[in-house]
Formats: sequence, structure tokens, C-alpha cells
Amino acid sequence: MEKQFPIIGIVDGNGNVIGKDYEDKITRELAETFYQHLIRIRTFDRKCVSLQRQGRIGTYAPFEGQEASQVGTALALKEDDWLFPTYRDHGAAMTFGHSLTNILLFWNGRNEGCVPPKGKKIFPPGIPIATQIPHAVGAAYAEMKKGTKNAAIVYFGDGATSEGDFHEGLNVGSVLNAPVVFFNQNNGYAISVPLHKQMKTKTIAQKALAYDIPGIRIDGNDIFTVYFETLKALNRARNGEGPTLIESVTWRYGAHTTADDPTKYRNQEESLSKRETTDPILRIERLMKNKGWYNEEWVKQVESDVSVEIDSSIEEMENYPKANPSDMFDYVFATPTWSITEQKNALIAQFQRGEN
Repeated sequence: MEKQFPIIGIVDGNGNVIGKDYEDKITRELAETFYQHLIRIRTFDRKCVSLQRQGRIGTYAPFEGQEASQVGTALALKEDDWLFPTYRDHGAAMTFGHSLTNILLFWNGRNEGCVPPKGKKIFPPGIPIATQIPHAVGAAYAEMKKGTKNAAIVYFGDGATSEGDFHEGLNVGSVLNAPVVFFNQNNGYAISVPLHKQMKTKTIAQKALAYDIPGIRIDGNDIFTVYFETLKALNRARNGEGPTLIESVTWRYGAHTTADDPTKYRNQEESLSKRETTDPILRIERLMKNKGWYNEEWVKQVESDVSVEIDSSIEEMENYPKANPSDMFDYVFATPTWSITEQKNALIAQFQRGEN
């Protein structure tokens, strides 16, 4: 099956264009746009890990190493498309136009963090594994029924493909011919479980065969491959040709979350090696240097602008009005049940006694 589903690549680890049909499509403007977004989300990600260690936000799910998979897909979307993220796809969400302040509020335990800017179709991050996949199919099908050309993309990890929601979503999406792209970021581990221990299939892309939809494997650390292959899948969807399953083969350097210790189950030497060979930012830097497009002053300005933006969002998050604890009870049911009312009253009484 690995021969039937080879990994597609356009730019190799040394920054050389190996996709013969893409030389003219890889422009300086496109490369610089990609680079700006990659730097932006990596800086944000590292800052969030630091904030968690300082106790300024809660447990955080880092994505460093997977930036190309998130930026490349988000930039392939059109303004009115849908984006269905997991708890790890805030890089894609912020690239698609989500508020950095609201993303930070989400990681600070605030409901406001689930609210996208007006007009942006960004679903709240899916915490239970794979549950966002059927939702994405439903949204895509609704767009089709309304007669629009809007599509949906839904993100999930390799562990999600072992959940029933994954198979139900692909099956229904296939049957309805829904305009949805199923985007799998395969980093080789579902928390501590390596891929070979959770499935016998050699690839995730081959799972598309069961639902009679196209399945492809791509180099998820090459942003050009991610971008152009996602564009193709989205165009198929818009033209009434149905879903596509994309397996983006990537690697996350850090922990599953800041509550996890990957050294217990993963060889960290492999991560160090991949930073030098497959890193998405290093790869595009090498491409830009090969092409004579790399400008150190411009890069420093990008880094400076990104830092200012992120620091401003952190300040806004930390100055946000304190949350009302009643909110977690008041918006569960239209008419609260006795048990929720009892819990709410107990919490209020606890606060009144000065207990935290």
C-alpha cells in the first residue's frame, strides 16, 4: 500500500524544487507569505508554552513541527469556507483569521475563546477525539444544499482514525458527496501510542478506498505541497466531485500537551535530527536562499512585527474582565436541571465563604 500511496513532495529538505510542474508557481511573493505565517504561528506556539510554564494559561497543546500542515491548508481556503480544528490546530485557525486574543482566552479556560471573528466560519476546537469530523460533513452538505461553492476542511490526528466518528464521517461524506476535505496530520503517535500499535494498515490514506473517495499522502513539512494539494482537493469539492482524504506526514517536536512527557515513550534524538532535515521553516529558508530571495533585514522585521502582535494579544487577554463562574451553569440547558442549579448554588456559596 505504501507504493500505491507514495508521499507527494514539491520542495525537498534542502530547499530544492523537485516537483517539475511547480517551478513557475513557486514565486517570491508566495514564499514570503508562507514564511510570515510560519514564523507567526511558531512564535505564538512557543510563547504559549512559556505562558503555561509561568501559570498564566492552563494546559496547552503545542504544535511546533506541524506548522506547514496548518498554514498551507488554511491559506488554501476561501473566505466563506469552513474550518473545523482540533485542540491543536490554533495555528490553522489564526492563519484563517481567528483572533489571537480569543485563542489565548480559550487556553485560559474562557468560553469567549470559542467565538471566532464575525463572518468567519471556524468551529470551536474539537476536544473529544474525532467528534468534529461528522460536524464538518454536515456543514459541507448544508452548503451544497444551499447551492454555494463553499467547502469545509476538518483536521484530525492519526489517533482519530481509530475512532468511530472518523469512519462515520467518511462514510456519510462519501454517500452525500459532500464538499469536505478530511485532513489528517500524521505525526506518528496518538499521545504515547505509535502508529503501528493502533492500526495494521501501512498508511492512513488507504482508508479512503473503503469509502470510494480519493486518498493521498503528502510531505506535511513541505508547505508548498500542502498548499497545492489542498487547493486541488478543495477545487474537487467545490466542483461537486466530493470529499478527499489527505494524509499529511509530519512530526511534532514537543509533547502531546504541556502535561505530558514524551521522553517516556519517544526517542527525542529523532526529533533533534528532524529539526535539521525536515523542519518546515528551515526548508523554506533554504528555498529562499537558493532562489536569492532571503533578506535578513526583512526576516528580522517579520519576527519583530509578530512579537509585537503576540505581546499585544497577551496583554489584552490578561486584562480581560474576570469570568462569571455562573456562565458554566447558565448556558447548558434553556431551563437548568435541579442538579445544575444545585451545583451552581454550591459554587457560589463556596466563593462567598472565600474558598477557591
